[in-house]
Amino acid sequence: MHKVFHFKSLPSTQDKAKELYKKGLSNIVVAADFQTKGKGRFNRKWHSGKGGLWLSIPLKLKNKEKPQYLTFIAAISVVESIKKISKLKTSIKWPNDILYNKKKLCGILTKGIFGKDSFVIVGIGLNVNQTKFPNEIRNTATSLRMIKHRFFSIKSLMNEIINNFFFLYHDYYTKNELNHITKLWKKHCGTIGKDIIVVTSTKKIYGKAVGIDNNCSLLLKLKSKRIIRIAEGDIKIRY
Repeated sequence: MHKVFHFKSLPSTQDKAKELYKKGLSNIVVAADFQTKGKGRFNRKWHSGKGGLWLSIPLKLKNKEKPQYLTFIAAISVVESIKKISKLKTSIKWPNDILYNKKKLCGILTKGIFGKDSFVIVGIGLNVNQTKFPNEIRNTATSLRMIKHRFFSIKSLMNEIINNFFFLYHDYYTKNELNHITKLWKKHCGTIGKDIIVVTSTKKIYGKAVGIDNNCSLLLKLKSKRIIRIAEGDIKIRY
């Protein structure tokens, strides 16, 4: 069983999860009502005010495990929990976002801490009861409350997501049944089959998302019909 450490406010649930894990605590989840220094991918600022669900799960990393599948597990857990609690059908945008009607509901950040005792922290940020967002993300973010026009229990959502996560983690991930995770992920993915633009640190690549490989990289079919692998980058779906 896992233990949830809940805080009213933290600079970052990722940092607190790292600190507690290094103290020898395992099977834990760290949650906060809001974060003052939340971070997203590529060290970007993550707006995590009151009304959202902010949590981090530290896990031991074994040599043969593929940490990128933990991002997939988290995404599946969020999508299926939202469906159960709000009856809302959302989609996964590769590699780590949950969208509804082209707007971002949730982001996932999986970070590896490497050294003598390597471990990984899976962070989940879900917009639940917010009714407004800062100007810079107002047009790209949404919340469950804004979509469904009602208040949601953050605790119920958190418990559902955590239970789903650990079920998939123990039943498939630790047993190396990664194909099952991929199959579930694809079922909820809204990226495959779409024309997209991949924005990397140096260039933009245009193509069609045609699948993922066994490292969770995106397979992109170029105009020349050549298929390339995208391991990381931001993608924009061309609707």
